[in-house]
Amino acid sequence: MKICGQEFTDEIIQRIQRTVDSEEKISRVALSRRVCGWLGWRSPNGKLKEMSCRVALLKLARRNKLNLPGTVQQPAGKKQYFAEEKDQKHNPIECGLQELGDVGLVRIESAKDETSRIWNQLMAQHHYLGKGPLCGAQIRYLIKSSEKGWLGGLAFSAAAWQVSARESWIGWSKEAQRKNLAKVVNNSRFLILPWVRVPHLASRVLGLASRRLAEDWQQRYGYEPLLLETFVEKERFKGTSYRAANWIHVGSSLGRGRQDRRHARALSQKDIYLYPLKKETRALLCAGAEVFPPAPKRLQEAANWAQAEFGTADFGDERLQRRLEIMARDMYNRPQANIPQACQSRAKTKAAYRFLDHPETTMEKILEPHYAATRERIQQEEVVLAVQDTTSLNYGLRPATTGLGLIGSEADGPVGLLVHDTLAFNLAGTPLGLLDVQCWARDAKEFGKRHKRYELPIEEKESNKWLKSFEQAVRAQQSSPKTRVVSVGDREADIHELFQLAANEGHGTALLVRAERDRMSADGQGHIWEMIAQSPLQGMHIIQVPRQRQRPAREARLEVRWAEVRLKPPKRKPNLQPVRVWGILAEEQNAPENIEPLKWMLLTTLEVTTLEAAVEKLSWYSLRWGIEVYHKTLKSGCKIEERQLGDAQRIEACLAIDMVVAWRIFHLAKLGRDIPDVPCTVYFEEAEWKALHTHIHKQELPPEPPTLYAAMRMLAGLGGFLGRKGDGDPGTKSLWLGIQCLSPLTEVWKYMALTYAPHLLSSPVSSNPRYG
Repeated sequence: MKICGQEFTDEIIQRIQRTVDSEEKISRVALSRRVCGWLGWRSPNGKLKEMSCRVALLKLARRNKLNLPGTVQQPAGKKQYFAEEKDQKHNPIECGLQELGDVGLVRIESAKDETSRIWNQLMAQHHYLGKGPLCGAQIRYLIKSSEKGWLGGLAFSAAAWQVSARESWIGWSKEAQRKNLAKVVNNSRFLILPWVRVPHLASRVLGLASRRLAEDWQQRYGYEPLLLETFVEKERFKGTSYRAANWIHVGSSLGRGRQDRRHARALSQKDIYLYPLKKETRALLCAGAEVFPPAPKRLQEAANWAQAEFGTADFGDERLQRRLEIMARDMYNRPQANIPQACQSRAKTKAAYRFLDHPETTMEKILEPHYAATRERIQQEEVVLAVQDTTSLNYGLRPATTGLGLIGSEADGPVGLLVHDTLAFNLAGTPLGLLDVQCWARDAKEFGKRHKRYELPIEEKESNKWLKSFEQAVRAQQSSPKTRVVSVGDREADIHELFQLAANEGHGTALLVRAERDRMSADGQGHIWEMIAQSPLQGMHIIQVPRQRQRPAREARLEVRWAEVRLKPPKRKPNLQPVRVWGILAEEQNAPENIEPLKWMLLTTLEVTTLEAAVEKLSWYSLRWGIEVYHKTLKSGCKIEERQLGDAQRIEACLAIDMVVAWRIFHLAKLGRDIPDVPCTVYFEEAEWKALHTHIHKQELPPEPPTLYAAMRMLAGLGGFLGRKGDGDPGTKSLWLGIQCLSPLTEVWKYMALTYAPHLLSSPVSSNPRYG
């Protein structure tokens, strides 16, 4: 197994345990040095990576792989109070930057130096985090003025292990992260002394540090860092000096910290800033491993669909991984059943509840292998639409479940969870899988504070979900250079920050959004709706509008116009820049009575200069309806709103599995129409299609498996699909009902075949992971 980037084989683990057992007095420090020697585990400057080794040994002990020697209690040292500074008063330093003379950084070479004592003294007295200890590799500096003396200090140390916003900005894989995380350095301390009030001093110091750190780090540790990060506590600071020094704000932390294994999130949230030390920082951090490499061989050779979608889950325990695959198959076989009904035994039910309650089985970790499988499917397409949308999960007025929040506009209304997901579609409308899922409960303390939304930055609002989803589309684009990924959103996604993110980044990912607001043009020529409406009519386009409630499906004839426009940022957001986009206006003519005509204003970062290009974007947006079908499948087919699990964390873990099950049902409904003539073995297991055929036709099995289309219609027949001339193709509802019926038929057929007719079982036909 690989821990802290190092492979620990069973042989090495046994050797470590033999050493511990045979040498009773060996300390953990001595043990880590010896293990580093066995493994050749050294940093680029040749020093043993003792601290990393100690962390790895501790992780092995927590997994019950090792019994480590006990810790040695060190005698308590004398506490250092820095009495000489405690009551000393200082004259204020209030002047211009030029009056400080030469401002420079003094590097601290050794803990025994006088400069180290001064640095410790300043931090202990005046920094809210104190002097440390700092984590891992580190360099400390004092800030000195030639005219005024010491002005403060700062420190750089090892980066945080896992930061979602940082990982999204870099776009690296887990393999690249393990390999290159050491090249990310954390600005863990920054102090300007409280009596020093000099405008622009902080940003000047940050600039000095960013220019010299790479060389200093290279001298001390033998390799050059590529990226700086820092965390700014929101309740204390605004991060103005970092912004002024051109650091990039990429998001906020979750309030967890390094030791939050129970997801308590007890710490305050912090703003995350990054500073790339080279133009090609992202590419270099992703080097040594593809940004998102193709699925591993194990995924390609998966024995069944659950292993293909979940087989690479990383929980640190293979038993949890196997349990996930079992639960996924059980929940797919009985999508409308509760947990005990789906598991079919007391032992499996208890194991399922333990899985949902385990601190490692988070929604993110459960879905990560499915995201990887989705990215693999995306690589096979020319254009992929990453459609994002929000839905709510309603658990009633006063459920017994804890951790839920209000989902409506009333203080005494229903409670539940909000889910913002991104589902990838090809241009045939076939869902390829999920790219991102965000799930949260609203804080009851924030209810009624809607009027304050204009005062908050986008990172602190729910609308930041659109930007996070777009970043995941960017990650998919980076792993699929031959595919055009287009992020698609409805009118709620009409946010200037989203357009600016899509327009400013050189990531190749496009944006297509239906406009909600009639924005002003940055050119001062009026409102964009009026501008485009007055442009010449370019042609007509016909789209198919699906049935909605009591309204039948219909054809809509749309007049099409377009124009290039520059969006003016909102008045309340002067820090934003104008964005150039293309607007496409499509208005329905001769709509049926009592039906409001369609009127779409689409905004896109893709160039639109011909009628064909405009019609193409309209066709793409019409495929957004697919995510509504998916949400219906999730709620009605998988009954996620009827889960009684007692805690929102368990619901999230269960929801992650249900979301993949719902995708697979929807996938089958579209796949049977898109590739109807392929053998059904690309989706159905041998026992499934043979049990289905035997039950429907009551005759001997055919020499070859039926087509996928034929098997899909047989399955839908179990769910009540009649297949009449005017019924069209089966939808997701008849399929999930059919799957519910097929599971017991398959179990009976397998038992009968094994007992009485083993010749009916043959070697399974290999399936193409692109399909199922």
